[in-house]
Amino acid sequence: MTAPAREATGARSTSAAAPAGEFSARCADVLGSMGRHATGRQVWAGLGSAGVLGETYRAQSPAAGVDRARLGALLAAVDAHVGIGSTLAVCVQIASSLPLLAAASAPGPARDMAAGAVAGEAVVAFGATDEATGSDLAALSTTLRLDAEEIEVTGTKRWITNATQCDAALVLARHRPGRHFTSFTWVLVPVTAAGVTVEAADTELFDGSGTGHIRLDRVRLPRSQVVGRPGMALASFAEHIAVERLAGALWGVALCRRVLADTKRRLAARPYGDGSLWHLEGVRQRFADTLVLVRQLRALTAELGDRVAVHHDTTAAALLKSSAAATVERVLAECAQLQGAEGFAAGGIQHLRAQAALFGIGGGTRELMLSVVGDAADTVLAELAD
Repeated sequence: MTAPAREATGARSTSAAAPAGEFSARCADVLGSMGRHATGRQVWAGLGSAGVLGETYRAQSPAAGVDRARLGALLAAVDAHVGIGSTLAVCVQIASSLPLLAAASAPGPARDMAAGAVAGEAVVAFGATDEATGSDLAALSTTLRLDAEEIEVTGTKRWITNATQCDAALVLARHRPGRHFTSFTWVLVPVTAAGVTVEAADTELFDGSGTGHIRLDRVRLPRSQVVGRPGMALASFAEHIAVERLAGALWGVALCRRVLADTKRRLAARPYGDGSLWHLEGVRQRFADTLVLVRQLRALTAELGDRVAVHHDTTAAALLKSSAAATVERVLAECAQLQGAEGFAAGGIQHLRAQAALFGIGGGTRELMLSVVGDAADTVLAELAD
């Protein structure tokens, strides 16, 4: 699919973005008409046609970057109405794929695809993770041959969100040997191109996300499918993955709040002695401990969010990502324990815990994020003294 040429703004053109409360209400209105099992593509199409996706960005343009408050409101609304897989499908695309495509310096396939995607008419997969390399992107084996008029891409991308429901994949490929950061280039690969095969990932944890593996066997495309300047891909990856890490932290706050509210209702409804489980002091203290953690994460997103959204601060993004991973894991583990045997029911919190493990892995493992923070220890210490 090639999206129609247009400016990469919202489906609805307005002179000013709607107030935050109205924006949240519009998100809920769109999502409320969908079932809990709506796929990521269905959610994306609905939000795009309502103009919501465009309004998530400053100046209503993906090239201008996300608006932190609106991004948080959007992800909270999606998390409240559909499953984790479909929320993941929205999160990755809105934070990483669209801004990177829209930032292309010249009109062409990248900017056209971004315009179609922000209108909800196209879905783009973010094909960074290579076969057997994980977070070590400098070791990826997907190769790109660059000629004056044509390119050729070969390799395998694994565990790619939106793979089975996308129109094109934004593929990170190596155009020359070596681990130097200038050895890599982005390519927009239509999934209908000869040599492209897509296989669904063998997991039920992320239904709705379209997670799968994309194989590229000598895929030949026009040179115009190159996105950005050759050699600048890792630099742009670092910039846009930072925003995805912010999105993950915002989503983590919303997810934890939803799970905590559900857990409190269950505790209050379960009889114990003359009252309920909620009336036990020890239970309330354990619950309060998780509330403290979520408030801390929320405060961190408020403090650092704009540094990531506006300035693409990689250390701030690593702080957010590592904090979100630890908070989500701790909160869901505690809530699962408090819910007891009921948590093992189909679709219960024990299943949700397995799904939520992605907060510590997707977009960079928590250990990798802590390494980033450690490398910037002097800067972080100096900021604590302010």
